[in-house]
Amino acid sequence: MSRTALLILADGRFPAGGHAHSGGMEAAVASGGVHDAAGLEAFCRGRLHTAGLTAAGLAAAAATGYDPLALDEAADIRTPMPTLRRIARRLGRQMMRAARATWPSADLDHLVHHRPQGAHQPVVLGVAARAAKLTPLDAAHAAVYESVGGPATAAVRLLSLDPLEATAVLARLADDLDTVADAAAAIAERVTVEGVTVLPAASAPLLDITAEQHAAWTVRLFAS
Repeated sequence: MSRTALLILADGRFPAGGHAHSGGMEAAVASGGVHDAAGLEAFCRGRLHTAGLTAAGLAAAAATGYDPLALDEAADIRTPMPTLRRIARRLGRQMMRAARATWPSADLDHLVHHRPQGAHQPVVLGVAARAAKLTPLDAAHAAVYESVGGPATAAVRLLSLDPLEATAVLARLADDLDTVADAAAAIAERVTVEGVTVLPAASAPLLDITAEQHAAWTVRLFAS
């Protein structure tokens, strides 16, 4: 196992397309729900314990070697809004391209063959982590960090927020990130015996609604 591989996978410069997405932050800023560092922290904490937990569970389960096609179907069920499904698959396609170039593997080839339109991004993340010889817990950590790191970076651009403040927000969330990643990895171990029904299905209805609204905007800085 290489900790360097985890750093590469979780690095915002990994060419997986995440820089073009705000994770709902653009809509939150436009509505006035987030306008400072305190609002950013509240948003990220809520996203971490809902969408972040669900994504981490899928990623960790994929990193165990569990059938990624079954996990992709489970991700569809946990993503009720059409816009968020399209975004998840678009990000999955981009991550697949980056992962296959970085860590070529038969598992990645198998997934792209059966999901040429793109699998959900957390599933691809988990398969990529396995290809990089990372653990399910590593995959969960990458997923939870991405769930808050993207919105934090977007907030800097959208609010002209001091990058030091945004980084401090992420640091204050560190214990929560570890807790959610640990929970996701523990659940992933159960998936191998009990199936996908034990995966987290935590929802964030406001994120779902604003994602559909955001997709209809004629002018926007981010794709989501």
